[in-house]
Amino acid sequence: MKTVLLKDVSLHLGEKIKLQGWVRNYRKASSKLRFVIFRDGTGFIQAVASKPDMGEENFEKVKLLTIESSLEMIGTAQKHPSRENEYEFLLEDINIINIAPEYPISKKEHGPEFLLNMRHLWLRAPRQNAIMKIRHTCYYAVMEYLESQNFYRFDSPILTPTACEGTTTLFEVPYFDEGSAYLSQSGQLYLEPGIMSLGRVYDFGPVFRAEKSKTRKHLTEFWMMDAEAAFVEHEENMQIQEGLIRHIIRKVIEKNLTELEVLERDVEKLKKADAPFRKITHRQAIDLLKEKGFEIGYEDDFGAQEEVALTEDSDIPLFIEKWPKQIKAFYMKLDSENPDVVLGADLISPEGFGEIIGGSQREDDYDLLLERMKRDNMPLEEYEWYLDLRKYGSVPHSGFGIGFERIVAWMSGTHHIRECIPFPRMINRLKP
Repeated sequence: MKTVLLKDVSLHLGEKIKLQGWVRNYRKASSKLRFVIFRDGTGFIQAVASKPDMGEENFEKVKLLTIESSLEMIGTAQKHPSRENEYEFLLEDINIINIAPEYPISKKEHGPEFLLNMRHLWLRAPRQNAIMKIRHTCYYAVMEYLESQNFYRFDSPILTPTACEGTTTLFEVPYFDEGSAYLSQSGQLYLEPGIMSLGRVYDFGPVFRAEKSKTRKHLTEFWMMDAEAAFVEHEENMQIQEGLIRHIIRKVIEKNLTELEVLERDVEKLKKADAPFRKITHRQAIDLLKEKGFEIGYEDDFGAQEEVALTEDSDIPLFIEKWPKQIKAFYMKLDSENPDVVLGADLISPEGFGEIIGGSQREDDYDLLLERMKRDNMPLEEYEWYLDLRKYGSVPHSGFGIGFERIVAWMSGTHHIRECIPFPRMINRLKP
């Protein structure tokens, strides 16, 4: 007898097969009829247990089942009699693996703290299952697109001796006789050596920010994809980013329509976002915000409210480019036409999901980079290796980083980023 995944059940209609998984729910229709909602990770199906068809002994086993009990089901799948593109399973027998006690997550409304404490069980819920599947699609879409653009996977270290984005958000850890090490904020600095060897590189992994933030868009541990490319300048850098995001949108729509339906996600809004991205300068963005009544200056960064205001009138992501150098990182290249701004851009998603990418052309001139690092009072001895890259074969180059959970939140329409990673880490949460 063949063991079949639910995602493939349509290929085995009318065959006697075995399914392996868990009871999502069940109901008693009569003394001789039970319905079991069954899941196996790849999908859900309603199993029909009929006493006349199963026989009394096998039917008695069905009556023992509880929510989240694990079992094997033996029977045949057929098209659902009334629902298009759905199937049901006619039970002949079951093999019980584990009878679960009363499940702590009931049908009643639970608060977020309770559900986060039960995250190890909450992940089984249909919505969480759908979000994790969309995350999986996004992950592979990123790698697929970068492969098509001749990028090589190049993993950067998680333990680092220096900061990338500023020392105030570092997690410090003791490191043997070497003193202190820090959990990586970004792999970007370590990717730059990779481009001198491979041309185009990216990494994909966890990063850490010790920001004391409780917003719906912040985690202390999250996943980031950083990419760097030699001989790519500012405009082309944005083109690569746009191509990547549009590829992700298309793959999610192609692969996850079922999950988007579970999440009640407006797919038309995702489709509308798959269009040429808009682009304005930071100064133009400030002017727009002033027109909307915001009190903001030309050297200010944007918060969540400003990001929403800048995108509220459009379904298409927005690049905000050419930021004041005072509020951007030391490695960003100055604009030759206006040295007060850098050749960097943030990509803001529509629907209020905020910034999803930060990128820039990098400063490739040794003297200019050294001058800026001195002005920022950076410990030059810690960055000698980084300065070496500008001594030996320096070339124009650019890069960007994607906050992965933010793209998952946007694609899935999930309000809080904590649901977009299996086990969220926030300033007030380290368990489970």
